Amino acid sequence: MTLAAILAPAGPGLAPAEARFFAAADPWGFILFDRNLEDAAQIRALTGSLRDAVGRDAPVLIDQEGGRVQRLRPPLARDWPPPLAEAAAGPRALWLRYRIIAHELAALGIDVNCAPCADLAFPATHPFLRNRCAGGDAATVGRLARGVAEGLLAGGVLPVVKHLPGHGRATADSHHALPRVATPRAELAATDFAAFRALADLPLAMTAHVVFDALDPGAPATLSAAAVAAIRGPEIGFGGLLMSDDLGMGALGGPLAARVEAALAAGCDLVLHCSGVAEENARVAGAAGALAPAAAARAARALALRRPPAAVDIPALEAELEALRRGCGDG
Repeated sequence: MTLAAILAPAGPGLAPAEARFFAAADPWGFILFDRNLEDAAQIRALTGSLRDAVGRDAPVLIDQEGGRVQRLRPPLARDWPPPLAEAAAGPRALWLRYRIIAHELAALGIDVNCAPCADLAFPATHPFLRNRCAGGDAATVGRLARGVAEGLLAGGVLPVVKHLPGHGRATADSHHALPRVATPRAELAATDFAAFRALADLPLAMTAHVVFDALDPGAPATLSAAAVAAIRGPEIGFGGLLMSDDLGMGALGGPLAARVEAALAAGCDLVLHCSGVAEENARVAGAAGALAPAAAARAARALALRRPPAAVDIPALEAELEALRRGCGDG
């Protein structure tokens, strides 16, 4: 059975006990962080070892947005500005940027990128998120995020749109505290939800650890059946594989196993746990269980979109991107 979880390894290589655990638990996928990344040969070996452990071409995820949220840095990858700094150059510029990022990731055996961030940027958006957004207008953000997603897909890397149903109105950092949004539902539907509605056909998405009073005042979206119903329903209409944000974040309280159970009961297809701590991974595995049949079908549809990229002239793409940046006054 494939576990309804994405887990992280502890370090730059798999110890024998960790490899045995992953072989037995069989998580749907893996996610990498700074502690897992040393050099290109080591990363390729690690991604290969993770897949060998589960005996299949399991997805390997990373957060490579650019700006602060960029796990790979020079010389492993180019140093990218935050998405908001590049948004004025338009969807084609973002397509080029993320097509190049996909090229960097695929060379290391990484085939899923946790981008685009389609949250709207408001004046009060918490600084941890604001420049990771692409703007404050839903229609514009939808077009720009589409460029991100299509650039990644063209490079053989699956995009993960985040954070549904919207994190931009939150004034707290959900890594450390639980944000609450009091905006009426009709306003959310016309703004925050609308950006994600334009991306509802994408294969993968991630929830927000944010309480929306208009949806469910008693639970953050990740743990709320009402919020997940809004994500799946006509207001957003997302039909792909839905994963939680990291269950280890400070926004969530209670025992880890209870968080896992609540996220899956709310309607998340998968839970994401990022610490790499062996004991925590074991608790997640014990609570998650196998992918539900509907989730397994959505997972299969998502993974079917992984295709070898067409040959591309990366220097030519870089030159075009630079010309677009100059044209909008950036650089």
